[in-house]
Amino acid sequence: MLRLVAEGYSNRQIAELIHLAEGTVKNHISSILIKLGARYRTNAVLRAVREGILG
Repeated sequence: MLRLVAEGYSNRQIAELIHLAEGTVKNHISSILIKLGARYRTNAVLRAVREGILG
């Protein structure tokens, strides 16, 4: 899911792509932000790249 965020997809677009409710995607993204200690989606992506989570 973080890879889709990195590619610039919105929560709604991600939900449609992976067949989940938009609210579910929002909850997952919020969990990712917390786990990465990021405040914004962009920060989460940058941190994941730095940590080697995203290539």
